Amino acid sequence: MNSSIRHSRALAVAGLVLAASAARAQTPDPSVAPVRGQVLDATTSTPVPGAVVRWLSNPAGATTTDEQGAFSLVRPAGTDNRLIINFLGYLADTVRADSRYLRVPLRRSAELGEVQVQARALAYSGLTPTNTQVITSRDLTKSACCNLAESFETNASVEVSTSDAVSGAKQIQLLGLDGAYTLLTLENLPALRGLATPYRLGYLAGPWIEGIDIIKGMGSVVNGYESIAGQVNIHLKDPAKTDRLHFNAYVNDMGKFDLNLNLATRLTPKLSTALLLHTDHLGGRIDRNDDGFLDLPRATQFNAFNKWKYNSGNGFVTEVGLGALRETRQGGQVGFREEAPGPYYGITQETNRYTGYAKASYAWAGRPYQSLGLLLSGTDHDFTSRYGRRDYDGRQRTGLATLLFQSIIGTTAHTYRTGLSFLHDDYRETYNPSTTSAALLARNRREQVPGAFGEYTYQNASNLTVVGGLRLDRHNLYGWLLTPRLNVKYDPAKNTVLRFAAGKGLRVANPLAENSGMFVSSRDFVISPDLQPEKAWSLGGSATQYFNAFGRQGTLVADYYHTEFQNQVVVDSYTAPDQLLIGNLEPGGRSYSRSFLAEVQVQPLKGLEAKAAYKYLDVQTTYSGELLPRVLVPRHRLFLNLAYATAFDKWRADLTVQGYGRRPLAPEPGTADLGRSLSPRYALLNTQITRAFKRWEVYAGVENLTNYRQRNPIQGAEAPFGPAFDAAMAWGPVYGRMSYLGMRFTLP
Repeated sequence: MNSSIRHSRALAVAGLVLAASAARAQTPDPSVAPVRGQVLDATTSTPVPGAVVRWLSNPAGATTTDEQGAFSLVRPAGTDNRLIINFLGYLADTVRADSRYLRVPLRRSAELGEVQVQARALAYSGLTPTNTQVITSRDLTKSACCNLAESFETNASVEVSTSDAVSGAKQIQLLGLDGAYTLLTLENLPALRGLATPYRLGYLAGPWIEGIDIIKGMGSVVNGYESIAGQVNIHLKDPAKTDRLHFNAYVNDMGKFDLNLNLATRLTPKLSTALLLHTDHLGGRIDRNDDGFLDLPRATQFNAFNKWKYNSGNGFVTEVGLGALRETRQGGQVGFREEAPGPYYGITQETNRYTGYAKASYAWAGRPYQSLGLLLSGTDHDFTSRYGRRDYDGRQRTGLATLLFQSIIGTTAHTYRTGLSFLHDDYRETYNPSTTSAALLARNRREQVPGAFGEYTYQNASNLTVVGGLRLDRHNLYGWLLTPRLNVKYDPAKNTVLRFAAGKGLRVANPLAENSGMFVSSRDFVISPDLQPEKAWSLGGSATQYFNAFGRQGTLVADYYHTEFQNQVVVDSYTAPDQLLIGNLEPGGRSYSRSFLAEVQVQPLKGLEAKAAYKYLDVQTTYSGELLPRVLVPRHRLFLNLAYATAFDKWRADLTVQGYGRRPLAPEPGTADLGRSLSPRYALLNTQITRAFKRWEVYAGVENLTNYRQRNPIQGAEAPFGPAFDAAMAWGPVYGRMSYLGMRFTLP
């Protein structure tokens, strides 16, 4: 590069630094209406985050665009109405702010070419009105991350626990509540719900995921009424932005292997597609604790997802996704064979799942704040399973349609979203507690729920955002459902963010699917014939403080949420050790969750990131007139993550420590002892090291470094068909230390 080009680049970088400094120093006058807009790439029409926007005649008046390329800038008195927008790798542009909303396309610089700058994003967003934590694709590489379950291993907000000691199913906990109370969405569309809940964390491969948003509290009414603890939204790889090819291979010392292949291409400047493929297989019979049961079931999964995206460049965008999955599992005693069960206890499961969605939106020319969208999704989930002598089969067919309109009231300080929705759920379940019994239980339910919703957002020019939403649904089985929600974000100082959230959530429980982990015990299911929808109010908030420590930015966040159920489908394993009593919350009873989290993130050294957190949970429910803690929920949890990367990320190393407090356990079946027992305290250590090359990455890691295991995770393992059998009280690791090796290959 010649000296004139080097000099130009130095001036451009210096200008960006000065403009960014000016942006931080700006103190806008809230009495002046701001100019808002969006900066886009002129070729791809994709947002340009980090672009500097400033007034031509007043360099002190400046700001930068957010992740969506959006900006808001107050015009000081006497300032010329011309704006300068510049970003490294693009030609600077000067535009006139003749309207309150601007859409600015930036052209790439032919002299500098394309410059790619990567930075580590803040884990806690300072922009969203909800308390949102972001897990990036970089975070996902800190662990094995073969599927969604491993995606939360370096996160303090979400806990992942094993449902039982036989099936290998995992579930998440948010705010101390089971995963069924967390709305899981895929591209902001409800997904992996209903009968898919027990095994859903294994239905999305980690290398498919671009990022995950964890939203605590009720969230938006646009996504439905089912969220109670919060929402987990998964972003899959974007066909227009992701790598052309990404291959990931993984194998561990138990003999399990995972293979992932992502293929993406831009067929035209406006049309792109991505094909995401995954398979995993565990064929060995592993029994490390010598209790006669497999530590993990033998399993095989084939999973594919195809995503298409079309962007016309003039406001019309559409996206289509199609997925198919087949999975088989076989576990239980080492001697069990499905074709010849004999006297052995075994579990088998076969799942076939097909999904699809379509999204289309149109933004008015000259009014990008106004748009109309249509969202469609459908699922066919079918499975057959056997747990010892119990048969449980089910099929769920779901369709969801949402029509959404968004615009402003006067100025972009007042925006609103309104729309109509229709949900169709068709559940068909059969449960037989014994293969020799005629006591077949059929649970069939068809839900048809039309609804309407509205959401208003007020955002001033400086520090206040208020989002209020209300939706009204008409359930064909349970009548009218009213769902109010409120989220407020207030920035009292430059680096301080306060949030408040309140609202109501409702859901219809699926007691068999959501408690399938209890099938691996001798307990008899006793289900009330008149189960009502679960209803809960949630109230909480958070405080986020950004600060400088060791010369680098750090983050301190603390949040507290209280969830109070008006009605809950209570799963009572306390009252009768030989039974699992499932019914509505008893009159005058209480069920609540109180959650407190404090987390700090700092960079004490160049290349070293450190996260530490403490979580306190108080989750209690009334059982037979007595308020008792929820089983298997630890009251205290500690978390520490250290991540180190050398220059250019050639070497990366991660260490995660999780400490768990004591957990309440249910009485053992076959005993008359109703005493309260607790699990011991313990800690888990996971570590991984990665070596990166130009196109390759090789990684190796160890989970449960200290080889800690729950002693006797299966009670009565010697007589699994007897009255004392119980594999459902799994509170710790079953198989001990596990090491793994993997590689990634990428073509950008």
